Amino acid sequence: MKELLLTIARGLVEDPDAVTVTEETSEDGTIVFHLRVAADDMGRVIGKQGRIAKAMRTVMRAAATRQDAKVAVEIDD
Repeated sequence: MKELLLTIARGLVEDPDAVTVTEETSEDGTIVFHLRVAADDMGRVIGKQGRIAKAMRTVMRAAATRQDAKVAVEIDD
């Protein structure tokens, strides 16, 4: 699933080499992905009124459902 998030994010930004994803597991078993992009690309990843970020989270939740997992995506500075 980490590769899926990387692929989506790299397709949106101008500097794909700056995209990083870290993964951690919370206490309740939710997998939390922390997405970091270059400062100039932050608006591209979030989108107008957060629509692109919401769409990425929806795709990740759908992929996680196939694996019986819970997923959260956080976009960090």
